[in-house]
Amino acid sequence: MRIDAHQHFWLMRNREGQWPPPELADIHRDFGPQDLEPTLMACGIAGTVLVQSLPTMDDTDFMLDLADRHSFILGVVGWVDLKAPDAARHVVRLSAHPRLKSLRPMLQDLADDDWIDDPRLDPAIDAMKEADLRFDALVMPQHLKALTAFAKRHPDLPIVIDHGAKPRIATGEIHSWRGPMAELAALPRVHCKLSGLLTEAGGRRDLSSIGPYVETLLDLFGPERLIWGSDWPVLRLAGTYEGWLAMCHDLVPARHHDQVFGLNAARFYKLDPRQNERAA
Repeated sequence: MRIDAHQHFWLMRNREGQWPPPELADIHRDFGPQDLEPTLMACGIAGTVLVQSLPTMDDTDFMLDLADRHSFILGVVGWVDLKAPDAARHVVRLSAHPRLKSLRPMLQDLADDDWIDDPRLDPAIDAMKEADLRFDALVMPQHLKALTAFAKRHPDLPIVIDHGAKPRIATGEIHSWRGPMAELAALPRVHCKLSGLLTEAGGRRDLSSIGPYVETLLDLFGPERLIWGSDWPVLRLAGTYEGWLAMCHDLVPARHHDQVFGLNAARFYKLDPRQNERAA
């Protein structure tokens, strides 16, 4: 079974003053299940993980409601203010929903690059571990040092790095990114998503430019801890769903396709692909 481990839905009426701005016309509109499902079927993708795109619990409730009504949404990555005094209580409430699989602070949008390296998160993280939730890390290269410290403080928390930590593909920079990523990859419970790279590539969206970054992620995390995702509809800024999937099929050796394009997502997020079959 093929799984898209990273996609979004949103309604613009809920995003006043939030990204995306009107000038990003390709994605400045509503996106819902009816917009993606035909593409999933055409590409042989049986299920997805729906990921938050607003730092609100209303957005998380919106996604969980969609998951209740659309069986192809196998899991949801939500949001909680993990430093709030009542964060643990909210973690417990949200985790009661069987499709809630992970939480994601939007670290890339925070002014403090070291926000995640703070023991004030510990009560919420303890509640996440008690609920058997995962942690999605939306980071850029400047956040990797703090993320490493956080991961070492919580070695029993399953973590996945979204979008390969957004390497600076557009400038061809790779070595300063690879070093910190190697330190994270040395931690056995840290995984990484093969997603979002096209939108970091600028005009360098060809196989020869993207390839070294995919090869690095495969080398560091191995085929057992690399998880494919589309990052749709953000992907529309740089390419098509079919094109990104085909590129990744070309860059990942065929012998690893079952793991990278499905099995790893199911294992990491503890997804139940049978729920889609039962609903059908």
